Amino acid sequence: MEISFKAISIFLAIILTGLSAGLFYGWQVSVIPGTKKILDIYYLETMQSINRAILNPAFFASFFGSLIFLVLASIVHYGTNTSVFVLLVASTIIYLIGTFGVTAFGNVPLNNQLDALSLSELNINELKDFRLEYELKWNKLHLIRSVFGVLSFSLALLALFFQHK
Repeated sequence: MEISFKAISIFLAIILTGLSAGLFYGWQVSVIPGTKKILDIYYLETMQSINRAILNPAFFASFFGSLIFLVLASIVHYGTNTSVFVLLVASTIIYLIGTFGVTAFGNVPLNNQLDALSLSELNINELKDFRLEYELKWNKLHLIRSVFGVLSFSLALLALFFQHK
């Protein structure tokens, strides 16, 4: 049995998008509820640490790889099966705007603001005020990228059902 480039591209698009969506979903249902219960200084220190640690090859492979392979899978399915192509393009656009775009233009700038802070120099009220603003915005943006990530993954996965139609 020969595996085609089309099959490999859609497989990698689905796996990587699933990993990305799973990361965001897992964060939404575990980390966010857990961090709501800790003191401001610990929350901000934890978020600084996580935001620095997540910038690693494994995260980059799933986060950027999702977009790369969704685009690639869309291109190689052009003109072969309209349903598969439309589902992959929809998945790509949803991931590009709702997951990638929200992260790049929403969460990352907030993470950069937090990273620039010297938490030890802030008083209790400054810590509380920054956390309140940061956490509210960051969590809303995270929910958006999580929903769009799961939707993108679902559409890419759905494309498999139309693969041999």
